[in-house]
Amino acid sequence: MIEVIDISKSFDGKQILHNINVQFETGKTNMIIGASGTGKSVLLKCIVGLVNPDEGQVQFNGRSMAGASKSLQTEVRREMGMLFQGSALFDSLTVEQNVMFPLNVLTKQSAEEKADRVNFCLERVGLENAHKKMPSEISGGMKKRVGIARAIVTNPNYLFCDEPNSGLDPQTSIKIDNLIKDITDEYEMTTVVVSHDMNSVLEIGDKVNFMHQGKILWTGPSSEIGDSDVQELNDFVFAGRLMKMVKGK
Repeated sequence: MIEVIDISKSFDGKQILHNINVQFETGKTNMIIGASGTGKSVLLKCIVGLVNPDEGQVQFNGRSMAGASKSLQTEVRREMGMLFQGSALFDSLTVEQNVMFPLNVLTKQSAEEKADRVNFCLERVGLENAHKKMPSEISGGMKKRVGIARAIVTNPNYLFCDEPNSGLDPQTSIKIDNLIKDITDEYEMTTVVVSHDMNSVLEIGDKVNFMHQGKILWTGPSSEIGDSDVQELNDFVFAGRLMKMVKGK
């Protein structure tokens, strides 16, 4: 479990996060949703340690990162996997080398052990024949799957996904959603997904956290999101004509 406690953050005098308190549960796909500029990405960066909050703390299974020793910080970060919005693959490395990169940096495994792990992860995401391809030679959906393989190659306890479906067609988005959900269930990870894609929210959102103007205004299962009495959430969810028609039924 990840617990965010009283997190606040400002940039240049502008308050971005306001006293955020939220829990992300183990073995579930925990969603952070909201319109652009609501603080979703800043919150994610605070959780993974890319941004230091002005106040508050983040605990990973009871281990607080606030004022933690470098050894503890390193220990926790080794338990994290990250899928970046643009996949963030190294253009000069093959698919295999991209997935192996975290193992080279974070582990002392032998070359054979690393190769075995890379093979397993690429097979798990359905890319067992893509080892020697360059990022420029594969589709956007395949790049996302390479990103997922790289994110899980160290066998993390915590998986973070920043807009995993950005730039993908609806059919490929569904495949990426299902892959994230399956991996979360299979490995009992604590998965946190930042998204504004309501299809993803409804398909894989075990627990949904709605952000508005730097605050968490609603938390609950995706099955209850349409019954909320939070006006800001309703405005977000039913902004499109199709969703309004669904609600009308």
